[in-house]
Amino acid sequence: MPLKKYFASLASFDWLLFGAAVLLVCFGLAALYSVAISSDTPNFTNFQKQITFAIIGVAILFIFSFIDYRAWRDYSYVIYALAGLLLVAVIFFGHTVKGTTGWFSLFGINLQPVEIAKIALVIALSWFISSKSGAISELKNFLIAGALSGLYFVLVILQPDFGSAMILFFIWLAMIYFAGAKKKYLIILGGTIILVAIFSWFFLFKDYQQQRIMTFANPQADPYGRGYHVRQATIAVGAGGLFGRGLGFGSQSQLKFIPASETDFIFAVIAEELGFLGVALVLFFLGVIFYRFYVAIRKMKDSFAVIFIFGASIIIFTQVMINIGMNVGLVPVTGVSLPFISYGGSFLVSCLAIIGIIESMIIRNSN
Repeated sequence: MPLKKYFASLASFDWLLFGAAVLLVCFGLAALYSVAISSDTPNFTNFQKQITFAIIGVAILFIFSFIDYRAWRDYSYVIYALAGLLLVAVIFFGHTVKGTTGWFSLFGINLQPVEIAKIALVIALSWFISSKSGAISELKNFLIAGALSGLYFVLVILQPDFGSAMILFFIWLAMIYFAGAKKKYLIILGGTIILVAIFSWFFLFKDYQQQRIMTFANPQADPYGRGYHVRQATIAVGAGGLFGRGLGFGSQSQLKFIPASETDFIFAVIAEELGFLGVALVLFFLGVIFYRFYVAIRKMKDSFAVIFIFGASIIIFTQVMINIGMNVGLVPVTGVSLPFISYGGSFLVSCLAIIGIIESMIIRNSN
């Protein structure tokens, strides 16, 4: 698309979608700033890095909105293969953080390939499902779609990153259900999952993964050990009240009672310091994003675009539900970050890249 024509097409750009995403990024930056000043000697390194990532992410958002989204469809197999190679490479050459070998460390910046893989999987499944014209209900196509997801799932489990692997599984499950997979296949799948879960518990799960699930079932059994994270996060969420204690004045976050306050439990920081009002605004802006996704799906003339937007919404929705669930003690702690808000360059850029691809679809399906 010529540059002049692109600027003219910005009239079709979904500014509400863009604005909601940017405001969520601002919430995240505010929370990161608050965490940074909680030390005796404030360290703003992560805050400054996140600002840089946000600028890069917004630039990529506009670049991706400039690119015709059909290019992602046409090169979906290449994108899928490259993301798969990154997942293989990170197992052998990756940087290990808290027991998970899931990052490449380049010039002091950590790149997490699984964030690229999530988008690559949605692109690959969107291409495959749309190319079958509704024939995903056939067993052969159901199994092929499962294999596409299963390869990524296994590679991520090997890191091991159980939380991200579950998100990849939910992406596949939601997309094939959306595409019209037969219920009997899903029932068989459910039975298989139960058997795999039992096998995994005894033979695959590491001790800390078993402890996380046990802590979820009864966090009070070890309140100062395995249950500490959940206990402190729920205290912070409940302590915020209506208006919060003020940015930089939350006792749980400022006194370092909340572990992983920049990533997994940043929602608890927002809840304590900005209260119910701050949480309501975060949920409102997330709601705006999902609503604009729904509006976009209704406008799409291309089945690939429809399926991609649905898959992208599953990426964000699943991570939102898991992260907030972790913070209020409803789901096990799995290391899943809050979209647009938690600290992490790969994560933030990938979220904004998704918005950029969808903006490209909106622009090119508006006329």
